[in-house]
Amino acid sequence: VQLVESGGGLVHPGGSLRLSCAASGSIFRINAMGWYRQAPGKQRELVATITSGGSTDYADSVKGRFTISRDNGKNTLYLQMNSLKPEDTAVYYCMTAGQLISGMAYESWGQGTQVTVSS
Repeated sequence: VQLVESGGGLVHPGGSLRLSCAASGSIFRINAMGWYRQAPGKQRELVATITSGGSTDYADSVKGRFTISRDNGKNTLYLQMNSLKPEDTAVYYCMTAGQLISGMAYESWGQGTQVTVSS
């Protein structure tokens, strides 16, 4: 399963960005999808997750500012980020987990997209 991320970049504090992650390959079903981030010198952390049924979960640090969503027909994951802060600066990774056409379970990660929040 290949994941292609897009939408990162440089934004001023208080600005917005929308990340996208398109999954392709021999996918039968995608169950969980999520966004993670890793800032320099820090461990990778969970940002938000969404189930196939649309249930969402967010890190406390992004609640009320970020919105995760998915388009099941397009196997695409989104992250709308508003009111961005300098501490949101990180490489953002998407993750999907589910079942391949072969019946095997899989978990796949994107290559990462840089988000920099700076004045």
